[in-house]
Amino acid sequence: MLGGTFDPVHLGHLRSAVELHEALALDRVHLIPAKAPPLRGEPSVAPEQRLALLRLGIGDTPGLVADDRELSRVGPSYSADTLASLREEWGPDARLVMALGHDAFLRLAEWHVPQRLFDLAHLVVMDRPDHQAALPAALRELIDGRESEDVESLMRRPAGGLLRLRLPSRMAISATALRERLAGGRSVRYLLPEAVERHIIANALYRPDRDCT
Repeated sequence: MLGGTFDPVHLGHLRSAVELHEALALDRVHLIPAKAPPLRGEPSVAPEQRLALLRLGIGDTPGLVADDRELSRVGPSYSADTLASLREEWGPDARLVMALGHDAFLRLAEWHVPQRLFDLAHLVVMDRPDHQAALPAALRELIDGRESEDVESLMRRPAGGLLRLRLPSRMAISATALRERLAGGRSVRYLLPEAVERHIIANALYRPDRDCT
């Protein structure tokens, strides 16, 4: 599971998903747009549009799935609820992984029932070499005794572990910067999949005069 607002989905998201699929030898990676992310502001465009962009971005990429399960759920998009639905779908013995970026990881202790995340899945943090600051005390307590040294040791159990993984192509693409470029009518070429760029332009998404509702 790789969640996020995908507002909009860009090549950094998609390349990370491909590299997670390879590095962890996963059957599939579910990319799951959040309908109502609890710890950030409302996304710029409607959930259905973000899902459509995600599907266009994924195209026929093997192992990647655009998953709409959070869009049909009422209330905040809590990752624990999403993992619970995946666990129910795949059963108690499946090895489930939730991947998240380093910035999100630093706020993990603030998430809704963060302990439950480990009951349901492994957490894999996409590490960044430019982030070496000490972890917050609450986060250190939450992950104490959970860290694995490699993928093999992580995957010996269905859930409960933590692995920090440095992906080969960590692209420094910012969705915030992309929205600013789109709002200003500037080029986003080579930052988004071409199909995503075409859909955004054709539907005038992320323009300041467009109502996202």
